[in-house]
Amino acid sequence: MQARPATPADAEAISRIYNAGIDERSATFETRHRPPEEMLSQLDGAYPAVVVVSDGAAIAFASTSAYSPRDCYSGIAEFSVYTDPKERGRGAGRLTMEALIRETERRGFWKLLSRVFVENTPSRKLLLSVGFREVGVHERHARLDDVWRDVVLVERLL
Repeated sequence: MQARPATPADAEAISRIYNAGIDERSATFETRHRPPEEMLSQLDGAYPAVVVVSDGAAIAFASTSAYSPRDCYSGIAEFSVYTDPKERGRGAGRLTMEALIRETERRGFWKLLSRVFVENTPSRKLLLSVGFREVGVHERHARLDDVWRDVVLVERLL
């Protein structure tokens, strides 16, 4: 496995991996599948995005976006990380996050943050293992399939 910056050529694989995450209902509030064309906006170079490749195929990705449009928060990036369900348990998620941390540091960001479903134990363990801390819980953050879900806010200072 090898991590590298994501490119527009990865949009199809990223779409497939993300849509699997949507179907599982364990990592995102989104419910509508995203075609590769929509995933291209995450790969425009404005914010870091990385993939992990195994045997020539992307099996995990992490992408970032603006935390806030306010200038005072320009060094904070919100992130998402997803691994192909068939590839979990091999270390791809960790490799993805390590690469994302390096890339965001290189680009001058000072903080990464995200929200994780409280019951998503694998993601929470992964993020703790790469230096994130849990800073609180947003209760009833949003509904997924008409059920209120809580999320844990995680952050890492870079």
